[in-house]
Amino acid sequence: MNASVRLSLSSLGAHRRRFAGTFLAVFLGVAFLTGTLVMGDTLRASFDTLFGSATSGTDAVVRSAGAITTPGESQGVRQPVPTGLAGAVEKVPGVAAAAPSIQGAGQLVGADGDPVGGQGPPTLAGNWITDPRLNPYRLAEGRAPQHSGEVVVNRGAAEKGGLRIGDTTTLRTPDPVRVTVVGLATFGGEDGMAQVTFTGMTRADAEKYLTARPGEAASIQVRAAPGIGQRELVDRLTPVLPHGVEAITGQEAAAENTDMISSQFLSLFTTFLLVFSGIALLVATFSIHNTFAIVVAQRTRENALLRALGASRRQVTAVTLAEASAVALTASAAGLAGGIAIAAGLQALFPAIGFPFPDGALVIGALSMLLPLAVGVVVCLGSALLPAVRAGRTAPLAALRETAVDTSGASRRRAVTGTVLIALALAVTLSGVLISPSVWLAGAGAVLAMAAFVALGPVVSRTAVRVLGAPLDRLRGVPGALARRNALRSPRRTAATAGALMIGVAVVSLFTVFGASLKATMDQTVSRSFAGDVAVSAPSFGAGGSGLSPRLADAVQRLPEVDTAVGLGKGVAQVDGQGRALTVTDPAALERALDLGTVHGSLGTLGTDGIAVTRSEADARGLSTGDTARLTFTDGRSRTFTVRAVYGRSELAGDYVITRAAWAPHRTQDSDRLVAVSFKDGVGTDAGKAAVEKVADRYGNPEVQTRGEYAQSSAGGIDMMLTLVYALLALAVLIALLGIANTLTLAVHERTRELGLLRAVGQTRSQMRAMVRWESVLVAAFGTAGGLGLGAFLGWVLVKASDGASDSAFAFAVPPVQLAVVALVGLMAGALAGLRPARRAARLHVLRAIATE
Repeated sequence: MNASVRLSLSSLGAHRRRFAGTFLAVFLGVAFLTGTLVMGDTLRASFDTLFGSATSGTDAVVRSAGAITTPGESQGVRQPVPTGLAGAVEKVPGVAAAAPSIQGAGQLVGADGDPVGGQGPPTLAGNWITDPRLNPYRLAEGRAPQHSGEVVVNRGAAEKGGLRIGDTTTLRTPDPVRVTVVGLATFGGEDGMAQVTFTGMTRADAEKYLTARPGEAASIQVRAAPGIGQRELVDRLTPVLPHGVEAITGQEAAAENTDMISSQFLSLFTTFLLVFSGIALLVATFSIHNTFAIVVAQRTRENALLRALGASRRQVTAVTLAEASAVALTASAAGLAGGIAIAAGLQALFPAIGFPFPDGALVIGALSMLLPLAVGVVVCLGSALLPAVRAGRTAPLAALRETAVDTSGASRRRAVTGTVLIALALAVTLSGVLISPSVWLAGAGAVLAMAAFVALGPVVSRTAVRVLGAPLDRLRGVPGALARRNALRSPRRTAATAGALMIGVAVVSLFTVFGASLKATMDQTVSRSFAGDVAVSAPSFGAGGSGLSPRLADAVQRLPEVDTAVGLGKGVAQVDGQGRALTVTDPAALERALDLGTVHGSLGTLGTDGIAVTRSEADARGLSTGDTARLTFTDGRSRTFTVRAVYGRSELAGDYVITRAAWAPHRTQDSDRLVAVSFKDGVGTDAGKAAVEKVADRYGNPEVQTRGEYAQSSAGGIDMMLTLVYALLALAVLIALLGIANTLTLAVHERTRELGLLRAVGQTRSQMRAMVRWESVLVAAFGTAGGLGLGAFLGWVLVKASDGASDSAFAFAVPPVQLAVVALVGLMAGALAGLRPARRAARLHVLRAIATE
């Protein structure tokens, strides 16, 4: 074994360039994975420190014991507690101070008239707590609010909105409130908590604008007297609290806030990046395998001579694996350092692009180092295993052969295996799409389809290269014909080289098709369900935004141009014990503004004790018109509602509809998410829209859009998602390009004598470069074509599986322009990958090349 190690190390030293592409592939994959893990650990630790610092003066939090959580939401809605409870809490022995904390949604409008924040993180407003130790925000500039209309905002929000102390602006609560900025605050020493915005008001203003009725607060913040621990304080508070109210320690409250950030954002963010790390490493696997396969093929005579001199199969295999281990360890170790640099760069980049994460030193945990190192080594060794075994099987007589013939393209076993895999993939995929809709089953079929493409690659590559390369004979003459024949020479090598690019292009195509389908679905939903002429909305996603004023719909309704204006509010309740989102509206007007499909019963007769349910929800719960359902609201009160209508479409209306009168006794901070407006006959869209915009301007200036504009803006987040996806997939495509370039470089080395003979019989340097470049383009074209086909198929699978697993109807759409751009990028990538090998081939010394063994 020592001899094997020495031999492999000397081989590595003599042929360093052979493994340059492998080194870079492992390095990039490990660096991306390490950077993701280190960044995730750093952000979690930073938020722990941030919340710990901001809430260090709060020893206990008194709040409602129960919360109603709806599907898709990790944080439930809690019942308010009486503000007067703070006085009773202060009388408990061991309590130094207690203050009510009133919180709600409040979105600032910046100096340019645009709202600040709202794209994910919450936009909060609340009362400014005068006790500085109980207030998580610290006054950095100016003063605290003292009079109605005065506010303190976190410094990050003020900077983003171009606001300064003394400026007057609008705060959407969602009713517009004119406020004057009198102070700027920090949170835990930072300008804000990530992109969360906060506006601190006087307590009277907070009760007026953020609560349904005076005397309600989200919680009571409690500070302990000296010498009283947090747990002891909670034990003293618990006996005096009314039923349904609990006390938790300040540390538990901070941990819940950190967990909320982790579950809602950090976990999703890091999982998203880890998926792309996995894709990059999968692409790297193809490149690494191909490199070692070529190296083993090039060393056939060398390995045969070793066998003839007495080396065992195990020793020859060990030589290749030792080389792979050396490359894996060095590249993975370098990848760890590169990953730390990536994390540091991202930490500096995020604030520069307006996404300020908490400051803090990088947290480099043992798992963040050991896992990428292990993955890099396993991927590299796993990719080199089959070539190493193949090297060990080299017969001693192979030393007498001049060349080895690649027969993989005519392999009957490979063709049968690939065909079986395709049949199995289709069976599993169609079962998960058409028979019993399941995203997991469809995913398993997609993995099998990918395996089938890999297995059939060498079999298909001959036909594919002949078809794709046919125009080269006419367009590029002899260099084009030679390029096509070189690509046909080794089907396994061509397929493996193209495989890396195929995976990258397939994933890009998958997301492109899925994104286009989501857009088509959104357009279909609006076109089918929205019967109005214009929509008034406050674009935001996640927990951001404050919604629309519930008074806006009535104000628009009074316009002479308007026939119907209906607001869609939001509420939550437990329906027969399960948390559900409610649409709060005027049901009779809703039926005129939205197409609800077939309606059984009457939406106009809901009253204060009736409810309307979608057909899918009614079927799931076994409900029909006349049946009853028990609703429990956030205030703890329960009522029995009668199902008076069952409607067919839920895309815009939601699954449950109740009247505003039924919701009013239980409401918290009231807001609408959408106002649908229909004009009277003869009113043009432009004239009607202008009239609605004048009214909307008085209610915080939300956007007024036509149906087409509303559909387009609703799908706006998809473009942002695709941009991020493409940026991340660029790493996988880069690794694929390195694989193509490395393969061609090795192929040039392997064909040194042949290239020298071509030059000797009259081929020019430019023809030589053209031949190698076009071979690269052919390989890239094969990988791109396969990737486009596989990606489109997987996109269809994902759309259909999502359609079957969801109540909403998904539309499948193939965007020809975007896919054409993907194809063009794939071909250009092949041309770029062939530049360096082409230059190297053209620089070969003719006589030395001919004399090469």
